[in-house]
Amino acid sequence: MTEPEPRRRATPQDLRALTHPLSWRILRLCLERPQTNQQLAQRLGISPATLLRRVRALTETGFLAVDPPRQGEHGAWERPYRATGETWRLDLGTDADHLAGQIDLAIVDAHRAEIAENSPTASQHTRRAIVHLDAEARAELDQRIDALLDEFQNRSTPDGTPVSILWNATERGSRS
Repeated sequence: MTEPEPRRRATPQDLRALTHPLSWRILRLCLERPQTNQQLAQRLGISPATLLRRVRALTETGFLAVDPPRQGEHGAWERPYRATGETWRLDLGTDADHLAGQIDLAIVDAHRAEIAENSPTASQHTRRAIVHLDAEARAELDQRIDALLDEFQNRSTPDGTPVSILWNATERGSRS
């Protein structure tokens, strides 16, 4: 089994850019094809000014890249953004637990919004499991999931069906 690529440790600026579900929605949409601020705002149903703050934060951290300006359908020049994929191997672990927790919730909220947008007839495979693992088994599971996701990421094709995968291995503390 091949080892997954090493993860880059997230900076505080990275973490702040990713604490809102809108950031994750923008990244998902711009991964499929470059989109302008106006296109994103229309697709997400929010004002372009609200969206621009998130777009700027994602661009400053390198999670979004600005493509060369292009002429839109009405002849005006527009600036498309595309996701760089930098979050794919980002280590979101941090000493600032409150930011890590906010990011986890932002990812879940973004994923939930995407599921809600699917048509009732969309094909879905949902599974949830709770397993009790010792540290060694937990490390093995994390490594195997990372390797599996890396393998399928490398097999991704532009004309394939988009598949959203959410993996979260949260350690639950015991309650008194």
